[in-house]
Amino acid sequence: MLRLYQREKYKAMKESILYKEVKNKVVKCQTCSHRCVIAPGKRGTCGVRENIGGKLYLLVYGRAIAANIDPIEKKPLFHFMPGTYTFSISTVGCNFRCGNCQNWTISQFGKTPDVAREMIENSGEDLPPKKVVRLAKENNCPSISYTYTEPTIFLEYALDTMKLAKKAGLKNIWVSNGFMSGETLKLIIPYLDAINIDIKSFDDKFYRENCGARLGPVLENCKAVVKSKIWLETTTLIIPTLSDDEKMLEKIARFVKNKLGDFVPWHVSAFSGAISWKLQHLPETPIGKIKKAYEIGKSAGLKYVHMGNI
Repeated sequence: MLRLYQREKYKAMKESILYKEVKNKVVKCQTCSHRCVIAPGKRGTCGVRENIGGKLYLLVYGRAIAANIDPIEKKPLFHFMPGTYTFSISTVGCNFRCGNCQNWTISQFGKTPDVAREMIENSGEDLPPKKVVRLAKENNCPSISYTYTEPTIFLEYALDTMKLAKKAGLKNIWVSNGFMSGETLKLIIPYLDAINIDIKSFDDKFYRENCGARLGPVLENCKAVVKSKIWLETTTLIIPTLSDDEKMLEKIARFVKNKLGDFVPWHVSAFSGAISWKLQHLPETPIGKIKKAYEIGKSAGLKYVHMGNI
């Protein structure tokens, strides 16, 4: 991780921009498709939005748990500014709870009551939007990526940074699970240049049991991104016994081809249980499975299918 600069006292809380009061200071968050109903003193599914006295606050504004310079291909984006480096940031928190998560120590932080608000606010290092843009330019990165955890959950931080980045001539990239609300997508589209969205499975049961979410909003957001002419690439992690069924993979390939376009790249990546959160008992994905997924994508008529983690 980059050493950013000496930590100064910094206010990490910022009022959320997408929520409404339900009744008696209970609020409904509208940032992602969970649309959590949150009582005073409680936090949403993401673990980083808390109802304080009837107002919903993001607890990690300007607080980066990770800041790195990555090859853009690591996002993965193979057809957007290839060969360049991107300044990558994230905060703690996530609106999913995927058993296969590799960044679970930061994505799941703050989701239990024993983690006090102050611990979340003090996670990571102070990195306000202006500093993100400055560091990106100083390190000759033509883009900024909001990645590692789900950028939807730190929307206000990401959006303020995106606006400044656009003014500075930098591109904005999201690496996302695609579960943002329509309201969030509408806010970011004017400043978003490219996005990689995971289509983790074409089975809603998989989403509910492994991710704590639903498939439908992800597919709708993929279609909305393409309609908005934002560059989209998609990724499917091939997990043995969970997301490696060939008929299911055929459904994903046909969805990409017929609903998004044959030009939308599909990355099919191998899984490693050893570095996952809760799936250490599963074997690594055989290379043959990845090659088969590649063949499925090409047979469906996709122009760009990429094999990853092999």
